[in-house]
Amino acid sequence: MTTKTETNATQVYRVYIKATPEAVWDAITKPDFTEKYLYESRVDYELRQGGSYRAYPSEAMRVHGAEMGYPIPDVVADGEVVEADPPRKLVQTWRMLMDPAMAAEGFTRLTWEIGEAQGVTKLTVIHDVRGAPQVAALVSGAMEDQGAGGGWTAVLSSLKTLLETGKPLLG
Repeated sequence: MTTKTETNATQVYRVYIKATPEAVWDAITKPDFTEKYLYESRVDYELRQGGSYRAYPSEAMRVHGAEMGYPIPDVVADGEVVEADPPRKLVQTWRMLMDPAMAAEGFTRLTWEIGEAQGVTKLTVIHDVRGAPQVAALVSGAMEDQGAGGGWTAVLSSLKTLLETGKPLLG
C-alpha cells in the first residue's frame, strides 16, 4: 500500500483510496477530519501561498506526554503553505514542535499530491527530510517502539480506512 525511500532523505508514500479527490483534500485540510485519523490532532490551514499551518494536540496526546515525562506544547507542528491547488496539490513546510531537538532541526518540506488512477484516488505524500534525521526517523515510523506512532504509513492507513469505512484506524 505504501512505499518509502531512505529514512534521512526524501520519503515517498503512496496510497490508493476509494474516495473522490475532493474528499481526500478535505480529509487532509479540515480539522473535523484530521482529529479522526491523525492521532486525534486538529489542523488549521490558511490555504493560500504564505498561509500558516498548525497542528494542535489532543487530550490523549497531552496525557501520553505526561505519562512519558515530557510536556506537550500547545502547537505540535507548524509550517507555511507554499502552494495550495485544491483538490490536487498541497505543498507546505512542516516542523515538529513536540521535541526540542526535532524543532531545532527546522522546517522540512511536505507535499501532498492527489490524482486519479483507475477509478480511485491516488494520494502521494513526499516528505523531504534532508538535514532532519530525528524528524526522518519519526515520520518513517522508526520511533514507533518508543510510543511515537507509526509515522506517515500509519497516518495514511488511517486516512484511507476512515474515508472508505467511515471509521478511523487510529484514535
